[in-house]
Amino acid sequence: MKKRTNPLPLLDGVKPSYLVLPHEKQFYGLPLLHFLCAHFPFVGEENWRRRLNSGFVVGADGMPFDENTLFEPGKTMFYYRETSRESEPRIPFKEKILHIDEHLIVVDKPHFLPVIPSGRFLRETLLTRLRLRPELQHLNVEDITPIHRLDKDTAGVMLLSLNPATRRDYQTMFQEKTVQKTYEAVAPTRTDLNYPLDISSRMERGEKFFLTRETEGEPNAHTTIELIENRGAFSLYRLTPHTGKKHQLRVHMMSLNMPLMNDALYPTPLAAGDEDYDKPLKLLAKRIEFTDPVSGEIRVFESGFAL
Repeated sequence: MKKRTNPLPLLDGVKPSYLVLPHEKQFYGLPLLHFLCAHFPFVGEENWRRRLNSGFVVGADGMPFDENTLFEPGKTMFYYRETSRESEPRIPFKEKILHIDEHLIVVDKPHFLPVIPSGRFLRETLLTRLRLRPELQHLNVEDITPIHRLDKDTAGVMLLSLNPATRRDYQTMFQEKTVQKTYEAVAPTRTDLNYPLDISSRMERGEKFFLTRETEGEPNAHTTIELIENRGAFSLYRLTPHTGKKHQLRVHMMSLNMPLMNDALYPTPLAAGDEDYDKPLKLLAKRIEFTDPVSGEIRVFESGFAL
């Protein structure tokens, strides 16, 4: 697939978004403004008119659009998302860079910090923060890209690519499951289970798109659970995922009547914006180990956070 060239630069560490205009005949020959107002009415006509006339909404050739630009199906529109600094939640925790070389940045991500811009978060994300770090400005910060997922509620070790030429080599490690990841978690104590405990089940997207549920069928999620320290009503566990399903560890622990401490999604999801910074999810990506696909070295990185 041909790489999409973005004609707009980073703005405050954030890459522009893009939209490929669909083939909707009712908008043929009409101003682009009509399409935008119909599909994104929450933005409002005056805001769209202002944004189109700002010079910061452009086509693939870098030429600015304006309120009179006609709708052309198949044409790509590049633009900056807009959020007010006052309305975006400020995450009062800092990331720490554990390692950097010509290919990788390894970061210790704090709880509550999203990895990439989405939803309510644009500037308060790991990716945007890294692109604005003064000590990284000698690099091409636009190339910083996450190699794998880590939920915003989860803290710990995160790998990001710095070199587009080798990015696929590192992504392939996760696709082929040659990366060993170890998590720690705090959850209700169960001494009646025979540890280490292996649990397998089938996971699919839940009725709410942001949740995962277990269903009947061939297992596609496998986790090993070990008891590290009995702390009374709650204990410290080591969780080793052998597959990478969304929310796998949280769902497997819940299925054992051991929901993770301070989990805002399982078993009952809380409303967005109800985060309590004094009660982080007790889940930590503690350790990651892999054979570097470029150098052949065995790499081990550990989080400095503790639960």
